Formats: sequence, C-alpha cells, structure tokens
Amino acid sequence: MKKLLALTMALVLCLGLAACGGETTTEETTDTQETTGETVTLKVGATPAPHQEILEQVVDILAEQGITLEIVPYNDYVAPNTAVEEGVDDANFFQHITYMDNFNAERGTHLVNAGAIHYEPMGIYAGKSDSLENIPDGAVIAIPNDATNEGRALLLLQDLGLLTLKEDAGLEATPKDIAENPHNLQFKELEAAMLPQTIDEVDFSIINSNYALDAGLNPTTDALAMEDAESDAAQAYANIIAVKEGNENNEAIKALVAALQSDEIREFIETTYNGSVVPMF
Repeated sequence: MKKLLALTMALVLCLGLAACGGETTTEETTDTQETTGETVTLKVGATPAPHQEILEQVVDILAEQGITLEIVPYNDYVAPNTAVEEGVDDANFFQHITYMDNFNAERGTHLVNAGAIHYEPMGIYAGKSDSLENIPDGAVIAIPNDATNEGRALLLLQDLGLLTLKEDAGLEATPKDIAENPHNLQFKELEAAMLPQTIDEVDFSIINSNYALDAGLNPTTDALAMEDAESDAAQAYANIIAVKEGNENNEAIKALVAALQSDEIREFIETTYNGSVVPMF
C-alpha cells in the first residue's frame, strides 16, 4: 500500500510540473528561437520591381535569424494594403508614405510606417512625341489616377515649366488645379499599372519607377526627365515597409527593416538600379 501511495504521489507531481511548463510565452519563444530551431514566417506583399527584387536579397539574412520570408506578389496598389489591414499579410513593400496616408484617410485603414527603404524618382517618357522642348500644342499626357501620384505627376510638369498649378494645390493636385496651361496639355488619367502598357497611345506618359522597371524601361536612361532625388519629394515619396498599427514593434518586422537598411542592400540598390532607385538610409 505504501509503495502504491508513493507511486501515485510521484505521478501527480510529474503531471503538475508538465502542466506548469506546458505554456510558452511569446517572449520565451523569441528568446529560445535560435536554440530550438523554431522559425517564424513573415508574409510580405510586394510589387515586382524593384520591391520584390530587393526583398529577395534579404531572404537568407532573415533565415539566419529564424525568420522565413514569404513574398506575396501583387500588381496593384489596393490589394496589398487590404491584405495587411485584414491580417492576411504581415506587411507590404510597394508604396510611399504619402500614398499610405491618403489610403488610410480614404478607406479608414490603420497602416503605419515601420521603416523607410528607398525613393523612386518619377519620370516622364516619350510616346508619340519625344521632345519636351518642342512639345506639341494639345499634347496628351497620361498620368496616374490615384490622388497622391496624380498630384506628384502634375508637380513634375510644373517643375519642368510646362504648366502652373494654383498656389494651394499641394500634393493632391488634379488637372482642375491647373492655373496656367500654355501648351493646352490634355490628360489621360489611368491606373498606375496601366501607364507603361498605353505609352504608345499618348504623347507622353508619367510613370512610377516601379512600373517602369517592371515594363523593361530604365528610368535613368529612358526617361526624358525625372524628379530631383535631392528634392523634398524624396521624403514625401519614400517607399516604406507598411504594417497594421500595433505591429511596427514586432521583432520579426524590426528584423526585416534592419536587413533592408543594411550596407549590403544599399550596395545592391545602388549597383542594380543606377539612380532610378535611391536608398533612404
């Protein structure tokens, strides 16, 4: 009987210890990740060039830290933000700060900037016409139809001396905000992703560098003119890692940003894109 009682007490003690040790906190998981071999999967949405290309360079860097980077491809500017807001993806890398802020305001989303990575100067490309000095009267220029990039395109035309905007037009200017239009320019407002595909249908097209690169255009050699990389636009249009509010301090997100802001990625950006993509760190 004494042996049976001792055996029973030992079993109860073992079960109690197992129960106490059965739960592992997030902090404990993070601390023991390297020793246990446990990995964290990070899903990041991205448009193809240059964002996906840049992300691919940090896959191995993150793997060494126990983070599996899963890159989710997108070809538009809406779905990747919706995916982060709904928790389908952990982050995305395709947009600039100004676009994200406008997206939040219009759609009631809760996206925040986890880190600025690079800036892509917007460029104007030849279509039916190839000279900005001898621009034809009534020339048709294709521009992005989303609020922030449309205003950005018009500001570029103003910087080139081709039109004048109203003083209070700001970053969200539209063709209705044009005060002076000496060349009687006409505008074809299109989804940003469609601009490279319709370049032959208009006189000129103002294209975001990510879509230009994806279409095989080289912004530094093919664009007739580009934004000044040293201008205020570089800050206003810095491309970022966007996450849902509250996740910006997630350790895996912080590791992703640190990897993207490394010297290795700076060198990759500078040697690969030759000025059409500019590091912001």
